[in-house]
Order: sequence, then structure tokens, then C-alpha cells
Amino acid sequence: MHYNWNWNIFWQMSPDGVSTYMETLLVGLKWTLALSALAWIMALVIGTIVGTIRTMPNKWAVRIANGYVELFRNIPLLVQMFLWYYVMPELVPASLGGWLKSLPNASFITAFLALGFFTSSRVAVQVSAGIHALPRGQKLAGTALGLTLPQTYRFVLLPMAFRIIIPALTNEFAAIIKNSSVALTIGLVELTAATYSMREFTFQTFESLTGATVIYIIISSLALLLARYLEKKTAIPGFITSGSASTGGH
Repeated sequence: MHYNWNWNIFWQMSPDGVSTYMETLLVGLKWTLALSALAWIMALVIGTIVGTIRTMPNKWAVRIANGYVELFRNIPLLVQMFLWYYVMPELVPASLGGWLKSLPNASFITAFLALGFFTSSRVAVQVSAGIHALPRGQKLAGTALGLTLPQTYRFVLLPMAFRIIIPALTNEFAAIIKNSSVALTIGLVELTAATYSMREFTFQTFESLTGATVIYIIISSLALLLARYLEKKTAIPGFITSGSASTGGH
């Protein structure tokens, strides 16, 4: 097979007549980073709450939290994207559903919710595992000091647990960047979608995919360096962490 390589394609104008293909990829990267960052914040907040509830003495609360984890963790992310984008507007009142469909950034909001809930279930598992990994004496010590149960979690258990699970959380952060590419299926022009668009217009498949690959590698490398720095700064002597940012957990 004879293939005509053309690395100058990145500097040629795209069909919109405004930007080059490289600029188009960078715009896609902007959407990827924005989606990943916002979804990660949502996942971290909800995951911490749900993961904490999973370790509390109230059995009904634990069952509800476990049900949340099983629901969002076991349904494929692609299916969740479709459910949020196509099904949810039909389940709410017609006026609200019409408003949701007419939002200018409907695909971004949908991807944000789907990715946030999906990742929060995984974060919840890591948080509860980190709390369970602590010696039972940590909780008893908080009670002995006169702290309430919420105060014990806030000032004793969660700070220690997070320092233990940072490697696992960095794996989840790396995964959320990769999982953001699923958003192309509901019309969000993030990095992967921009790459496919470039390939379809130019027929330069290898150049397009190589450009996207290099960008993803750069992002992952920067995230890895930050993760290693955080691991070293927060490592607790005597505790064996449950993962490593450099090995991946998927």
C-alpha cells in the first residue's frame, strides 16, 4: 500500500476557513480538559460523600450508598451517556425536556453529568476502601477525644484515608481523561471527535491519529508527574498504598 504522508496538514486551513487543523485539535483539547476537570470535581465530591456513607454504622444508609455504587459503576459509560442525552429529557415534564434539548451546550452538560456520576461511583469505592484500611483505633481515638462521628470522619479518618488512596485516585483521574472521548457519541467535539473530523476531511488518517496520540501522551505525562509529586508529599510511612499512578488500574 502506498500512502502519501503530509505532516503539513496540521497547518492547513480547516473547512470552516477560520482555523487550521492544529487549532481545531487544540479547541477539542480545551473541551476535553474542561469536561474532565469539571466531571472530576463532581466525582470527587459525590464519591467522597457516598464512600464515607458506605463505612457508617447505619445499615440502611450503607445499603443506599452501595446501591448507588452498583448502579453507576456497572452500567457502561456509553449507555449512561445515551440515557442522559436521549432518555432523560423524555422522562421529565415536556416543558423541562424541551428546555434541556434546546440548551446550546446540551452535549457538554450531558457528558459532564454522565462522566461525573460514573466516576463518582469508582471514587466512592476507593474512599471506603481507604477508610477501611485504617486501624480501628483511629476511630476510637477520635471518640475518646470527645469528637462526634462527623467530626471524627472530617478531622481524623478522611485526611488519613485520602493520603492512602491518592495513587488510586490519580488512576481514576487519568481514566476520566480517556473516558471523556465517549462524549463524541452525543455530539461533543472534544479531542477525539476533532481528530475524526480532521481525518474525514483530509483523508490523512495516520497524521490525524498521531497528532491526537501525541497530545494525549503529553497530558498523561503531566498528570503522572503531578501524581508522583503528590504521592511523595502525602505518603504515610508504614502504609502500603493500593495502587500507583504509573501502573494504571484499568
